[in-house]
Amino acid sequence: MNATTSKESEALRRLVGEEEWQLRQDLAACYRLVALYGWSDLVFTHISARIPGPEHHFLINPYGLMFDEITASSLVKVDQHCNKVIDSPYPVNPAGFVIHSCIHEAREDVACVLHTHSRAGVAVSAQKCGVLPISQQSTFVLASLGYHDYEGVALRDDEKPRLVADLGHKTFLMLRNHGLLTVGKSVPEAFLSMYTFENTCRIQIDAQAGGELVHVDPRILQGLAEVMKTVTAGQGAGIAWPALLRKLDRVDPSYKL
Repeated sequence: MNATTSKESEALRRLVGEEEWQLRQDLAACYRLVALYGWSDLVFTHISARIPGPEHHFLINPYGLMFDEITASSLVKVDQHCNKVIDSPYPVNPAGFVIHSCIHEAREDVACVLHTHSRAGVAVSAQKCGVLPISQQSTFVLASLGYHDYEGVALRDDEKPRLVADLGHKTFLMLRNHGLLTVGKSVPEAFLSMYTFENTCRIQIDAQAGGELVHVDPRILQGLAEVMKTVTAGQGAGIAWPALLRKLDRVDPSYKL
């Protein structure tokens, strides 16, 4: 159980300011939601968020905590080399930051990188066909999807240029034989994209257990950015995020501490 107290939380809030504190609460909520929806892999994946400003500072999970234990104040503030900026009793995992750091460095538009090893995501990543156009969810993924071939556990700096090139300016990246990754201009945006990506993979695995698959007409894949704006009433991820926070508050509001 997380031992963060309200007093410790308030002290950090005064230190970092309201903008960073709001980002911390959103990122902690994202970790809790990933756990709630069953996408976590014990302590072995990461979600990172860039703190606004010229310093290139980031928030990442304290290594060793389960995702449902993470709070706003337990998140660790690091620089682009994963060195701690603010002292923290929690360790960080520099190796786990390899994927995240190169994407943040290459994509100024990306505020959040979310990476999972979910069962369905890894299953589809191991399929030669990749994501199939067989569901409404898949159409949104296919409109902005890249693939990156597996090169072993992502520990080497020389893999970074290839990973960045495979992502390009896309939102979704399938890491072959490894898992799923999404990026967003905000934490809620990266989460909503992962929700769509994960469901795309779950639907595909389920559908493949049945009969012959029906593919979506390729013409439907055109202009989906405008379709998404209509679906979300022009609010993007903001249409769902407040409701997701209310859901978390009903389950366990301690992520806010």
